Amino acid sequence: MDYSQFLLLKEELSLIAVIVILFVADLFMSPDAHKNDGKPVLNTMLPIVLLAIHTLITIIPGPVADAFGGMYHNTPIQSIVKSILSVGTLIVFLMAHEWMRLPDTAVKQGEFYVLTLSTLLGMYFMISAGHFLMFFIGLEMASIPMAALVAFDKYRHHSAEAGAKYILTALFSSGLMLYGISLIYGSVGTLYFADIPARLDGNALQVMAFVFFFAGMGFKISLVPFHLWTADVYEGAPSTVTAYLSVISKGSAAFVLMTVLIKVFAPMVTEWQTVLYWVIIASITLANLFALRQENLKRLMAFSSISQAGYIMLGVITGTSQGMASLVYYVLVYMFANLAVFSVITIVAIRAHKFTLEEYNGLYSTNPKLAFLMTLALFSLAGIPPFAGFFSKFFIFAAAFQGGFHLLVFIALVNTVLSLYYYLKIVKAMYINKSDEPIAAFRSDNYTRASLAICTLGIAVLSIVSAVYEGIAGFSFGM
Repeated sequence: MDYSQFLLLKEELSLIAVIVILFVADLFMSPDAHKNDGKPVLNTMLPIVLLAIHTLITIIPGPVADAFGGMYHNTPIQSIVKSILSVGTLIVFLMAHEWMRLPDTAVKQGEFYVLTLSTLLGMYFMISAGHFLMFFIGLEMASIPMAALVAFDKYRHHSAEAGAKYILTALFSSGLMLYGISLIYGSVGTLYFADIPARLDGNALQVMAFVFFFAGMGFKISLVPFHLWTADVYEGAPSTVTAYLSVISKGSAAFVLMTVLIKVFAPMVTEWQTVLYWVIIASITLANLFALRQENLKRLMAFSSISQAGYIMLGVITGTSQGMASLVYYVLVYMFANLAVFSVITIVAIRAHKFTLEEYNGLYSTNPKLAFLMTLALFSLAGIPPFAGFFSKFFIFAAAFQGGFHLLVFIALVNTVLSLYYYLKIVKAMYINKSDEPIAAFRSDNYTRASLAICTLGIAVLSIVSAVYEGIAGFSFGM
């Protein structure tokens, strides 16, 4: 065996090193009856520094490379996506500091960092998979620790219930997907992505295999009609975990779905485009309609994320390099905007124990900076110019329009107008609605301010620097 192949896995090896260091460091951060009066040593800086070093080391895309007989395949665009996920995880760690300071979570801080990075490692393997076995192992590495993260606050806010719902849904979706993969193997006799297209002829068994595979991925991305778990899990999970689940997990799964459709199911393009067409319409429309009725902010953002998943799929349905570039750019912009919103939701939940839209009435009068930064993020999510979200929607709509999906783009545009209502409803609550008992003024911790600063800077830079999209487009691939 040529062990030099392992050197091609620079992102994965670097992340494994970070996980091992944090695992050992947890021995010293954990409570000890003979040291520090039995109190845990809070050390948020260590995982942040290690993850920042890991991101800097791996941020330059590597060359196209194959390892382990084609089971592992890496391209520059996949390296870019991994770097985006790493930056998002870094922001989540900054958000988590205030939550980690709570007595019942401080003793579990090591578990939080190791579990979160384990899911990220699974996403890395899933993104670079060139074989369905590698893909499935990566998927389960990303899904199972996520269930533990969702149930992390098992004694508060229905977290245990959310964890149970998530793991049961994940198991069901994985079973569907595994059945679809087995049908693919039974039909073509191989699980290598590069070998499957030549053996596909679109027969009934292969169509059924695709349907089962897509159903499994639909659960991971929260597409309608596979979305019913999303609102309950998002509401019950800790706000920091909800942020990670809504951005990092969704972004990686969407990119992987497009990769598999392009590499594996290219001969069946008519079939999967038809399925995606109706799923996109259902996801965008139903999610926006349900979001209009929500009063709990985390449930509102859950339906917002389902709608955003539908927009992301507009890049997938084209199957072109332009579609892939617009998808990756959309995920990048969505990451900064959504994490900014959840940074505010997290700090308000911890400091003021407020969760509903009505409780945000008058936030601007007591915490103007938080209200202002949240407004910028909401405007970006809504696609209001000149914010970055406008350009991400423009590029993804342009890709779908160039692909010939004119009616689909029109429906998406109408839904964008509909989404303005519930995003601006939050802004109205913070700036216009009066409250006899507004959220008390408080000062955010330095880590939360850093996360908000990074997100705001990301939104601002992506609004004015066109080279970011052009750079992503230069590395994209399509059918």
